Amino acid sequence: MFLETLCIDHGEVLNIDGHINRMQRTAIHFGFQAPALPDLSSLLHASLLDTKVKCRILYRQTLLDISFERYQPKSVRSLQLVEAVPDYLFKYADREELTSLLKHKGKADEILITRNGLITDTTFSNVVLRQGDLFFTPDSWLLNGTKRQKLLREGIITERRITRETLHEYESVYLINAMLDIDDAVPIPVSSIFPL
Repeated sequence: MFLETLCIDHGEVLNIDGHINRMQRTAIHFGFQAPALPDLSSLLHASLLDTKVKCRILYRQTLLDISFERYQPKSVRSLQLVEAVPDYLFKYADREELTSLLKHKGKADEILITRNGLITDTTFSNVVLRQGDLFFTPDSWLLNGTKRQKLLREGIITERRITRETLHEYESVYLINAMLDIDDAVPIPVSSIFPL
């Protein structure tokens, strides 16, 4: 079973093409046809039309569930580096392999996963690192998120090899996903990333 998380902001479904493309790529890889999405904004309750909404879609060959909730961002001000090799090339509904890594976060709010020393993602987001006026995202991601792809296409961020050893070259980290853009995110100082 697979999961797609979309942002609906004041009734507008954001980056819908990116999500449909990911669903189609997932379906092709696993040998089935991706189900078509309904008009998601028309399914919203009136009380959710004036806010940012997290829409979760569970699917395989058919749409298994669609849910909506008012978006409540996580407060993340520190990260713990954790070396691991989780398999999250596709957005699986079962996230146990990722969430189980949170037991290693210590006093940090969230973990930043490294794979063979390369910076990848947190358990719920891709990352962008700021260096002066430039923004970079690791080329060693776990999940090539839809927001990450959009920001790359728009030239706002650039891919770069980023390792544990080169983290000190950056000032801050931004967490991005379908719900979080660079403009929305509170930057986390690199000094607030705890080493292994």
